[in-house]
Amino acid sequence: MSIAPTYMIGEHPSIKKVHEITRRVAPTDATVLISGESGTGKELVARAIHSASPRATRPFVPVNCAAIPENLLESELFGHVRGAFTGAHASRLGMFQLANHGTIFLDEVGELPLPLQAKLLRVLQDGEVRPVGTDHSVAVHVRVITATNKELAHQVEKGSFREDLFFRLQVIPIHLPPLRGRRSDIPILTQHFLEKANARHGLAVTISREAMIYLWEYDWPGNIRELENLIERLVILSENGAAEWQDLPVNIRAFVSDKKNPKLTISGEQVDLREATDQLQLRLMDEALRLTKGNKSAAAKILGLKRTTLVAKLRKQSGRPKEECAADIEDRQETFDTLLAMGERGKQL
Repeated sequence: MSIAPTYMIGEHPSIKKVHEITRRVAPTDATVLISGESGTGKELVARAIHSASPRATRPFVPVNCAAIPENLLESELFGHVRGAFTGAHASRLGMFQLANHGTIFLDEVGELPLPLQAKLLRVLQDGEVRPVGTDHSVAVHVRVITATNKELAHQVEKGSFREDLFFRLQVIPIHLPPLRGRRSDIPILTQHFLEKANARHGLAVTISREAMIYLWEYDWPGNIRELENLIERLVILSENGAAEWQDLPVNIRAFVSDKKNPKLTISGEQVDLREATDQLQLRLMDEALRLTKGNKSAAAKILGLKRTTLVAKLRKQSGRPKEECAADIEDRQETFDTLLAMGERGKQL
């Protein structure tokens, strides 16, 4: 079986790595732990693994562990028998039983209380669940995929997450990077969401090159989910069939404005003038590279520097080896070449 190419859109190396791990793990029954910030697409990856597995025709049951009250969580996961507690007027199957022969996806697994962690560990080890109110176990054949936006290793150190369960869950770890960590994918994702929203609402809204640059610069704390919601909002509220940078939310415009033109202020505390100067230099160099689409010679000319001086300053400011710094600049140039091509096609994606 193959994985649909649209399940995790992007060409960034980090996403290609996720694709490769997903492709290799899908045919197995290995337990997978997907980590990443909220909105990075953890459930999409879990569904992709299920869809490309031999269990594809069986149930995929998602469970948000953080959304279910703690006193109901055990019953929701493992089921209960009639009379197990007040209000249990009939027996009920748990999520593990509903997912039998399929896949259960436990989102926010780091929110499980310690007693339930022990019971989940037993399920993973024995392949059996024990409904609330009975001493009899029920066999289940379920693939378990979990996800978290927390650092579980840190929770293990604090004692709030069982170490044995942690190692049992992360047989195959998959980490999803934040959107700000793969900016070159923003134009690709924007185009996908724009086409999707236009088709849904029967419109043909475009996004200007200038607005696209703002989207590229923004840090997206809500990641892919935030980007998708914004594109749909722009499509629905567009008056002239084209979204300009002025149509973007205030928080995005303000963020990019502050990023391009940092406001340096002096408070009552001591100021490290050298550090502040270095930061301003780096931002000006970054802006020059943005304006020249990554062309170091042209950027150096804008800044009144020799090309070799600019490269040396970039290397020094970034604190990274020459090869890594050059790779980042090349990635940026490729991104802006993409944006320029979009502009030449009528300033639309």
